[in-house]
Amino acid sequence: MEIKRVVVTGLGALTPIGNNVEQYWNGLINGVSGAAPITYFDASKFKTRFACELKNFDVTQFIDRKEARKMDRFTQYAMVASDEAILDSNLNIENLDKDRVGVIWGAGIGGLETFQNEVLNYASGDGTPRFNPFFIPKMIADIAPGQISIKYGFRGPNFATVSACASSSNAIIDALNYIRLGYADVMVSGGSEATITIAGIGGFNALQALSTRNDDPATASRPFDKDRDGFVSGEGAGALILEEYEHAKARGAKIYAEIAGGGLSADAYHITAPHPDGLGARNVMLNCLKDAGLKPEDVDAINMHGTSTPLGDIAESKAILEVFGEHAYKLNINSTKSMTGHLLGAAGAVEAIASILAIKNGIVPPTINHFTDDDQIDSKLNFTFNKTQKRTVNVAMSNTFGFGGHNACVLFKKLD
Repeated sequence: MEIKRVVVTGLGALTPIGNNVEQYWNGLINGVSGAAPITYFDASKFKTRFACELKNFDVTQFIDRKEARKMDRFTQYAMVASDEAILDSNLNIENLDKDRVGVIWGAGIGGLETFQNEVLNYASGDGTPRFNPFFIPKMIADIAPGQISIKYGFRGPNFATVSACASSSNAIIDALNYIRLGYADVMVSGGSEATITIAGIGGFNALQALSTRNDDPATASRPFDKDRDGFVSGEGAGALILEEYEHAKARGAKIYAEIAGGGLSADAYHITAPHPDGLGARNVMLNCLKDAGLKPEDVDAINMHGTSTPLGDIAESKAILEVFGEHAYKLNINSTKSMTGHLLGAAGAVEAIASILAIKNGIVPPTINHFTDDDQIDSKLNFTFNKTQKRTVNVAMSNTFGFGGHNACVLFKKLD
């Protein structure tokens, strides 16, 4: 079977540092932190009282109020980001063969706020079961790709991928393979998450996964820093339009980059902690390179998973050294989570966009909030600390790892 080439022809982003792709990129290259005190609920009694919320976002500017009420925030975010990506791609929707256009979308949790609020409403009542008729359709993770397909009439492959923080990278890899194998011409792919909720912050606090640097939220997400103390919860969405290369070329599409390959692996170690030697991270990067037909020395930049957790940052750094050897010291590696926080199931898509724009613009965004080297992490690696760096990026890798030991890696390259 002929393996078709796949390119990216549209981007959409809704993030804590920008409500569209242009704003998001400007936030990245200017080293803007999206962390601030939580405004969505009273967090005064929580161990963590800050997060990376969206700023100045009004869903009714994008979706009719009545329709928006039928959607959890994670679906609203998916609709906004996918709309931007479709518009950016300049696809002629009416002329498309909609049977060959699909949507694969990632969400680690889905409608957590909807579930939380329905349970709270029931618990505060007299025991009479009064539930919103949209409770289930708002909550389920697969409703986001469903809603996108309904809006545009896309009748191709349609489902959700759920692999915790690797969810949207999984979605992109699945979309890549559906086009590669000839089952679709165009795929809308990405991910969204909206877990800055009572249950979300409370649950991650109980796991001791979140930073508790309440006195200085803006510097709380500090990947690879000696004094990092956990990740910062973020929210939003990222969307990519993936298109078969000849299909894109025939319509004169703008092409951002080619998706060279994707890799998957499992740690098979622990429900929340990474393998201490970075075994799963090592395997997923090797699998991705093999799938892309590239060598380690072909890679110029890696957007690391880099969550700012004590164990995860060490394990991933070890894995990079093992995979790339001496070439590791020639890479620009960074963690954009230092600015956006951790978007969980949306992280892979949002960070893929950062990798693609690094290729397009020849700029690697910084890892902000670095103050003190960690002697367990090789300080000779170029983590792009605190300042943007200009360099030619022909090949960029994006890593995402999720609770349960799920690992996904995607490689993008400048179109030949």
